[in-house]
Amino acid sequence: MTELFVRTLREDPADAEVPSHRWLVRAGYIRRTAPGIYSWLPLGYKVLRKVEAVVREEMDAMGAQEVHLPALLPREPYEATNRWTEYGPNLFRLKDRRGNDMLLGPTHEEIFALVVKDLCSSYKDLPLSLYQIQTKYRDEARPRAGILRGREFVMKDSYSFDLDDSGLQKSYDAHRDAYIKIFNRLGLQYEIVSAMSGAMGGSASEEFLGIAENGEDTFVRSPGGYAANVEAVRIAPAEPIPYDDAPAAHVEDTPDTPTIETLVAVANERVPRPDRPWQASDTLKNVVLMVTEPDGKTRYPLVIGIPGDREVDAKRLEAQLEPATAVPFGEADFAAHPGLVKGYIGPGALGENSVTKIKYLVDPRVGTGTRWVTGADQPGKHVFDLVCGRDFTPDGTIDVADIREGDPSPDGSGPLHLARGIELGHIFQLGKKYAEALGLQVLDQNGKLTTVTMGSYGVGVSRAVAAVAEDTSDEKGLAWPPEIAPYRVHVVAAGKGTEIAEYAHELATRLDEAGIEVLLDDRNVSPGVKFADSEILGMPTIVVVGRGLADGMIEVRDRRSGERSDIAVADALGHLLALIREGSAADLLV
Repeated sequence: MTELFVRTLREDPADAEVPSHRWLVRAGYIRRTAPGIYSWLPLGYKVLRKVEAVVREEMDAMGAQEVHLPALLPREPYEATNRWTEYGPNLFRLKDRRGNDMLLGPTHEEIFALVVKDLCSSYKDLPLSLYQIQTKYRDEARPRAGILRGREFVMKDSYSFDLDDSGLQKSYDAHRDAYIKIFNRLGLQYEIVSAMSGAMGGSASEEFLGIAENGEDTFVRSPGGYAANVEAVRIAPAEPIPYDDAPAAHVEDTPDTPTIETLVAVANERVPRPDRPWQASDTLKNVVLMVTEPDGKTRYPLVIGIPGDREVDAKRLEAQLEPATAVPFGEADFAAHPGLVKGYIGPGALGENSVTKIKYLVDPRVGTGTRWVTGADQPGKHVFDLVCGRDFTPDGTIDVADIREGDPSPDGSGPLHLARGIELGHIFQLGKKYAEALGLQVLDQNGKLTTVTMGSYGVGVSRAVAAVAEDTSDEKGLAWPPEIAPYRVHVVAAGKGTEIAEYAHELATRLDEAGIEVLLDDRNVSPGVKFADSEILGMPTIVVVGRGLADGMIEVRDRRSGERSDIAVADALGHLLALIREGSAADLLV
């Protein structure tokens, strides 16, 4: 450690929000260069390369071939697939000295498709799976949590090329199995969930989410095995309800009721129900949004009707509208649309066939025959017993209401439980979207040109480093699993005198000669500083050479479990080799 380029910090970085960010910086694994951009220092880079090695081994084992494509890319392929526009402000754009538009690659579907188009012409060239491990760039609006969500990151992206959908399914399944092996080897707790394809397109996709309290993604799972990212949960449409005996809609005075809570209170006071009190779920809340297309120029209003006891989930909305974006109506927007009475908007003023021509989409629970209390399009008034299908007809449905703990699973497999996760990997069945846009065709068995079908598969390599740190760190620091730890053993020379220093160096040398990666703390600092640093740095096994050496003993600590054992110097090397080769320190310490 007198030679290692590392400095540990005693204080948390000011911008650290999650444990992985805090400890990776404090332990000297990474350093912030700019918002969302980090430098990898020797210890961190060793971990990153070990994660890369795990990924590379499993990708090679499944038959994928590694390539390396440029990160600086031309505009034209992304223009052909419309992603030059669809990526919007998330794309790093630049011009070369000739004025040509370029970009820093966020993902490489287009470029891989063109490489295969250039070199493959026959069905005999397929199936084919290619991958790379490379730096990617996305101009995140709010980079946060260290390397969990950065603007520059390392990703393994792979792509499969097949003649038909059955071949795509085989390639997809092979990648899925490889991902299971990768994340098992990394020691991560994860869940495979159904996901949205979003701007990537395609018929199906799944995410591998590392289970973490600080994860940015919310997912759901049921006792019966249903699992999905919250954006991908689809509520079953309400069954039609007969409304022949429903009373006619009637407008009532409901002054000072701009919120659902005030509306329910006034409704129970002025228009009481004979059977039970009014509640928020009886009301139809109409949320007004301004939608902007990726070109930044096309803007239009959209109103979404949801039951009053629900809120619009921002991520579910984003997934449904992608690549367009939406923000709540502002005062200027309301001024430009006088047909919308703020706080009292109802279906009567909405719909593409209405006076306002504003598109009106509703939650799937708002089905034919359902009765609602909602705005009457007049200040201080609401309409009661407004029946969907009789009194108003929405333009369609949109599933963006929040999902809550205990909601029924869409497949009937029990109540939903909400959890948080970190996206580790995402696999897509892309189909022919990119191949058609870029003219990727081959001759089939009958000599006819056919469009290739593609799959896309990503693993966040640098994010996996943070995910493991998030999963294994504790209040003292990092605690790496052996597979990706920078060093397997950390030898601490804790005490004065040449005998302790000489034996620590001798033991470290013998471990090194036995093929064990070992870090020796030979600094001239106090034992307390060395012990604190050994816990912050997080090597799996810590060996303390200290005062016990006079009695022929050294101490072995398991970093993760905290268990300790005194062993005889004569048995030290054999004990450590057995510990490393046969099992965990917790299993072997006595």
